[in-house]
Amino acid sequence: MARRRIYTPEQIINKLREAEIYIGQGKTVKEASKLLEISEQTYHRWRREYGGMDITQAKKLREIEKENIRLKKLVADLSLDNAILKEVLGKK
Repeated sequence: MARRRIYTPEQIINKLREAEIYIGQGKTVKEASKLLEISEQTYHRWRREYGGMDITQAKKLREIEKENIRLKKLVADLSLDNAILKEVLGKK
């Protein structure tokens, strides 16, 4: 099994741009994917997710995702604290 590579959103957008150039030159999606060393399925998944983005938008998306993770952890902690307080107050 081939080793899976992890690409940053910026790298993905650059690869999608390269693929567009290859496709514009008359190559098929399959040929472009092979030149980029990704699967055709990966190309389509990336295209669906990052299709019309530029690099600044991808950076902003990554920042928003990090903030979202931080906020979810905060909500989970507060919910746990709330549940503990309710349980303690309910026993008295």
